[in-house]
Amino acid sequence: MENHVLGIHHVTAITDEPQRNVDFYAGLLGLRFVKKTVNFDAPDTYHFYYGDDLGRPGTILTFFSWPGYPKGRRGAGQVSAISFSIPESALTYWQDRLSRNGVTVEGPTPRFDDQVLRFSDPDGLQLELVAHRGADHGSAWTEGPVPAEYATRGFHSVTLSVAYAEATSTVLTQVLGFHEVAQLGNRRRYAVGDSGMATLVDVLAVPNERRGAEAVGSVHHVAWRTATDEYQVAWRQKITEAGLNVTPILDRNYFHSIYFREPGVCCLR
Repeated sequence: MENHVLGIHHVTAITDEPQRNVDFYAGLLGLRFVKKTVNFDAPDTYHFYYGDDLGRPGTILTFFSWPGYPKGRRGAGQVSAISFSIPESALTYWQDRLSRNGVTVEGPTPRFDDQVLRFSDPDGLQLELVAHRGADHGSAWTEGPVPAEYATRGFHSVTLSVAYAEATSTVLTQVLGFHEVAQLGNRRRYAVGDSGMATLVDVLAVPNERRGAEAVGSVHHVAWRTATDEYQVAWRQKITEAGLNVTPILDRNYFHSIYFREPGVCCLR
């Protein structure tokens, strides 16, 4: 078995109003609305998929729509930010586009060798656009409302805010095969594989923050890519041997998945 996962497959978050969600992600951010289906575990609710032109792994952001569900609370034990890659030349375009549409934007702020724009979606989910070299190698939707040269290029990274960073680091490095590549204050960056698109995780140590609450405007889980069903079986065994509680392999009709919780964050997959 390869000694590492292949990177982010998708990220799933929770939204309230479905049409507002579509308007923001497909209309404003210019992601392709790949499909509308239902939550396998709650088939009375929508499950939206956004991504690039082909819905490639590493570009897919999905949402469970739970109208009337309580708002989440930011804090420790959460995926606290979802970051998309954009070309360096797209920074000014996105500042203008977001501001003109009433979105409050922080930045650009330097982080490592990148420039970062921070903002929230209508439910309060923290998002980032990361302008960096190499973003042009990612994939975009070329027929959306955002000109192709400025469009997002899939995920750059996710940020995990945790009270006990060492426990999270252990799972990332000793179980999933990540390695630390940089540190900036209380932020540590981990990469997996060739450190290409959708292969980065930032761990933010926030020992004094109260624990966050998962609900509308928060991330439900991050899903990692594995090459084959056989690799997934081997990964389940490795995760079990690491002392983590992992589900059986679940058949979702067009994919198979296992779920587990790491010590510092709500849910990984």
